[in-house]
Amino acid sequence: MVARIAVAGWLAWATFLPVTPSVQTFVLLRNGYSIRRIASELKAAGVIRSRRAFILLNYFHSRGSLKAGEYLFEKPATALDVQQRLARGDIYVRTLVIPEGFNMYDIADAVQNAGLGARQDFLKVATSDTALIFDLAPQATSLEGYLFPNTYEFTRTQTVEDIATAMVRQFRQAATELGLTSHVQNTLTLASIIEKETAVAEERPEVASVYYNRLKRNMPLQADPSVIYAELLQGVYPGALHHGDMQFNSAYNTYTRAGLPPGPICNPGKSAMAAAMHPASTDFLYFVSDGNSHHRFSRNLEEHNRNVAAYRKLVAGKR
Repeated sequence: MVARIAVAGWLAWATFLPVTPSVQTFVLLRNGYSIRRIASELKAAGVIRSRRAFILLNYFHSRGSLKAGEYLFEKPATALDVQQRLARGDIYVRTLVIPEGFNMYDIADAVQNAGLGARQDFLKVATSDTALIFDLAPQATSLEGYLFPNTYEFTRTQTVEDIATAMVRQFRQAATELGLTSHVQNTLTLASIIEKETAVAEERPEVASVYYNRLKRNMPLQADPSVIYAELLQGVYPGALHHGDMQFNSAYNTYTRAGLPPGPICNPGKSAMAAAMHPASTDFLYFVSDGNSHHRFSRNLEEHNRNVAAYRKLVAGKR
């Protein structure tokens, strides 16, 4: 009798007395974990009082299969509360924000910062798993351009392959909504340059017109962001462009090579994609910043040089 009372008291202590984590505690339970492994992980994290008691609780008081995933524990909870959370699959979801214009290196950093995977692991997928877009861009050498900017929610049980696949899926949805069904690689490449050149949505069709007009005349696009990307690919970008960088040897350098670069230089949003698909009808060949987040457009070099001089004067006046 005494032994039974002692066992009952121990079970009550282990099962119904709340445990309060000293700090925010994350527990990752992967697919295929046995109940013994789950109990061990919870005990090691200080979420439950007894591994054996939790196993017995699950055996005699099952609420269904315990779901894999990452769980956050930050409030007092009993072992029964913990079991119920795991049975419901009340997993912790991590938010991943990918702004328009992020390149694959930026995205890899964001994935790592969100605790969803190592930077190098994501880059390995982004530079090799081109089968995801083969039907759209059979010549693509990476997923650059097809990792659609959006706010995503992932769990730590998802792989970096899952993350890249979700982003490509979102790109396909956006492309379908825009009616982008042909010349996808070229359109997306131009859209990526437009995305990097201006954040002002209403200017993007005009920027697109400049580049289309240059392409028709076989003029180099002379897009600074393409030079930055060329140096990023080779791991030599110093953080700012200098005059000598304009001669950097790369197929992505639109100062030294006419036509479009081999592929996108970032991952554009729908506005830039739409501008590349529907450029404004202009005879502009140049544009330069006006110093106030917009641009001045010009039809010839003389007019452009005046706009450049005005910009430099404005910058000098702000120093």
